[in-house]
This record gives sequence, C-alpha cells and structure tokens, in this order.
Amino acid sequence: MSISAHENINVVVEGMVYCQSCEYNGTQSLIDAEPIPAAKVSVICTDHENKVGFNKEFETDAYGYFYAQLVGFKMSHYFLDHPLHSCLVKLVSSPLTNCNVLSNVNYGLTGASLRYEDKWLSGKNYEAVIYAAGPLAFRPAHCPLS
Repeated sequence: MSISAHENINVVVEGMVYCQSCEYNGTQSLIDAEPIPAAKVSVICTDHENKVGFNKEFETDAYGYFYAQLVGFKMSHYFLDHPLHSCLVKLVSSPLTNCNVLSNVNYGLTGASLRYEDKWLSGKNYEAVIYAAGPLAFRPAHCPLS
C-alpha cells in the first residue's frame, strides 16, 4: 500500500473506562470494576519532532465505551508519525462524584499506548483502522475500611 493510500484511511481508537472497585483500589486489577458512562478521555498524538499534532477529548457511551474517530489526524512521516508510535490515551474526567480520582491502571494517567488488533471497518468510500487502548479506570476517593 502506498503512502498516499495510507493517508486516506481513517484512524479510530476504542476502549473502555471503569470505576475500580474499592477491594482492588491501588492495584492494576479491574475485577468487579463498573463501566463509567460519560467519562472523558483525551487522545494526544505527537509528530516525529515531538510536537502535538492532535489532541481531542472523547466521551464514553452509556456502557463506558469510547469510539474516538481521529478526524484531522495527519501523518507527515508514515513510520515515525504512525498512531501506534505517536498517540496516547489519557483519562480526563469522570461524572461520578464517588469515583473520579485518576488512576494509572493501564497507564491512564501517564498515557496508554495504542494496540493494533487487526480490526478494520470499511464501507462505501470509507475505510478505518481501529486501534485499542486500555481499559482505563478511575478510582473511588474514599473506600470503607474493611
């Protein structure tokens, strides 16, 4: 596939955002975690000169799932600016007052790398490669003592 053909492919990032259970607070575990509707994440992509070329927030649906179409994302260098190398997903905010502390589960605080899972979406005049990130999690500010 030529570089110009790659420029016409849309880039999508998908993932889940959860509230980590009190039982596993402070760990990397998402056992008993609950999805968070209307949580916000940001997708940040830098170019090969480390300049931010894309930065946009996306909101999860009613099931804690986000589908982030990177409209406007451009690669000036196919390999160095490739989404797998240049993009990260970070937690932004949770609407849950009882679960709105940022956690670094799967690097949600510092930036989760994208994974290629051989997932494509195509239709008439549309083709997208779908990358995955996370799952990410917020944690409760207060957990009852056991």
